[in-house]
Amino acid sequence: MNNEGKKVLFIVNKFAGTGFQPELEGRMIDTCARHDAECTIEFTQSRGHATELAAQARSQGFDFIVAVGGDGTINEVAKGAMQAKIPMGIIPRGSGNGLARHLGIPLRVSEGVEMLFNSTVLNMDTFTVNGKLSLNVSGIGFDGRIANLFADKTRRGLMGYVRLTLKEYLTFKPFAAEIHMDGKILTREPFIIAIANSSQYGNNARIAPQASVCDQLLHITLLKKIPPYRADFIYQFFAGHLAQSAVCEMIEAPSLCIKTTGEIPYHVDGEPCGTNHDFHIEVMPAALPVLIPNTQSRNRRL
Repeated sequence: MNNEGKKVLFIVNKFAGTGFQPELEGRMIDTCARHDAECTIEFTQSRGHATELAAQARSQGFDFIVAVGGDGTINEVAKGAMQAKIPMGIIPRGSGNGLARHLGIPLRVSEGVEMLFNSTVLNMDTFTVNGKLSLNVSGIGFDGRIANLFADKTRRGLMGYVRLTLKEYLTFKPFAAEIHMDGKILTREPFIIAIANSSQYGNNARIAPQASVCDQLLHITLLKKIPPYRADFIYQFFAGHLAQSAVCEMIEAPSLCIKTTGEIPYHVDGEPCGTNHDFHIEVMPAALPVLIPNTQSRNRRL
């Protein structure tokens, strides 16, 4: 995709991940200038503001928009991009950057901005959980519990996430669930139900190693609770070999309904959603046009 001479809107969350440094704004402006592109930068003011900015972008003459932030910001921008039917780029600035890692998008701002001008449009799948848009990985159970607690932390990052996870792991219990899909009902007692569009939560923690954002399927991973000393499981998790674990079950479906016996915490793309006992989940094929590196579209399964 030739983005030379285009009009581009950067939608920036200053508070994502490790924060926004002023020099990053200069890199965006300078890179756009080198490619003869008109650069506009907007900073989000409140929850939902990114969606509003993105939804108006096409009518304001922008050729594409760029989400600068973590998975939550990217999710908000995507909602507006889908409304406006405008391509979306990603400059990952979160603590995990799961979707960006899956798509092969550079994590460094300078490389990410440059990539926008050497990219192709991928019409990727999205999905909904009780009507809430998800691009990456949503979850019911223990990871939902962590997402709800982690959102309240003022200091974030990988180590903060690890400490919180270890603390809560000892007390959170598996839960009874009925999974309705393909005319069948599966009865399970998982610790986590992860619903994945892409392969990982973030930081290369691959919850669904075989997931694709283009196969029109959801990849559901059911995990049992295991002792925290199981180093082999941790290795499988980060090495992309989770399917080989005896404590893991993986299934695929374009849609499903999950019913639990009690109120269970859940998250959508890492954003806390409280609790529920009834979850309706459905894929939305090729719903979001997203900019990815030209090399990624040719060299690997997305």
